[in-house]
Amino acid sequence: MQIEHGGALDRAMMRFGGKPEDWMDLSTGINPELFPLSAIPPEIWNRLPDQKLLDTTVNAARQYYGVERDAGIVAAPGTQALIQILPQLAAVGEAVIISPTYQEHELSFKQAGWSVSHCQDVKEISQSAKVAVVVNPNNPDGRIVEAKILLDLAEELHARGGFLIVDEAFSDPHPETSIASHAGMDGLIILKSFGKFFGLGGLRLGFALTTHANAERLKTRLGPWAVSGPALFIAANAFSDSRSLADYRSRLTFRRKMLADVLVEAKLCEIGGTSLFSLVKFDQATALYDKLCEQHVLTRKFAYAPQWLRFGLPLDAKAADVLSKRIAKAFAAN
Repeated sequence: MQIEHGGALDRAMMRFGGKPEDWMDLSTGINPELFPLSAIPPEIWNRLPDQKLLDTTVNAARQYYGVERDAGIVAAPGTQALIQILPQLAAVGEAVIISPTYQEHELSFKQAGWSVSHCQDVKEISQSAKVAVVVNPNNPDGRIVEAKILLDLAEELHARGGFLIVDEAFSDPHPETSIASHAGMDGLIILKSFGKFFGLGGLRLGFALTTHANAERLKTRLGPWAVSGPALFIAANAFSDSRSLADYRSRLTFRRKMLADVLVEAKLCEIGGTSLFSLVKFDQATALYDKLCEQHVLTRKFAYAPQWLRFGLPLDAKAADVLSKRIAKAFAAN
């Protein structure tokens, strides 16, 4: 099963030419602004990450996400690493994924021998399912499932010997959607991505919020020194920098409005999204994708929904103006 992701700028350049600096990569949903980074002491690079650094980062994550002391937190080299091993936490059975959504969840369960089915609503989950996956807010349409529905489902799946995975990769700008304060309840595993909101996707850092028992099992599977010292140091400082966070969130809100304005001007119909991306519907979306690539704008297309394109955020007003002009040129060439 070949899954297409955003971010393959090298492949786009091979087909459409140009250098990296010529391109506007809007394909990933990662904040285009890097969070202000603290200087990393040389010893962080030189030494293996120690327990004190790991504990400092986990405690900062606990505060930032609003996780109670009776919950376990696991730091991992990206949420993708966690997605790969979560199917190992229960005996093989049926997993249901609320779809369409991030496709790696399905692939991981299938590779682990699970049967996987799909539905569009939590109410449609079969009584035979042992595990369910909900991305909340959803990628790519921004769909939100309310907290009570998720918590009731986690309790029901736990009674069947399974659990609910709530992937909150895009919830940082939408804290009202998060159920992190309920982490630690039986039958619930919450995934958090550090890189998307903080603009540091290349750092590869994520967290699982779960019971202490599940946390220990995940730590065992990840092994020692799963997360690099620089990643832990950067995250601990970012989580604790409340002043920078407030300004950073404000700029993200402004950036999202700029994107919406560009899409309205281009007469592209937004049908969903989050603060980090917009999903548009356009009958000739696949052709538009290619025309945008010719203008060196990389968006995210979907094989399962050829009428959709996902747009990430322009960095600033200048980038928004460039995007507007390149979209106009793409339409003119269409």
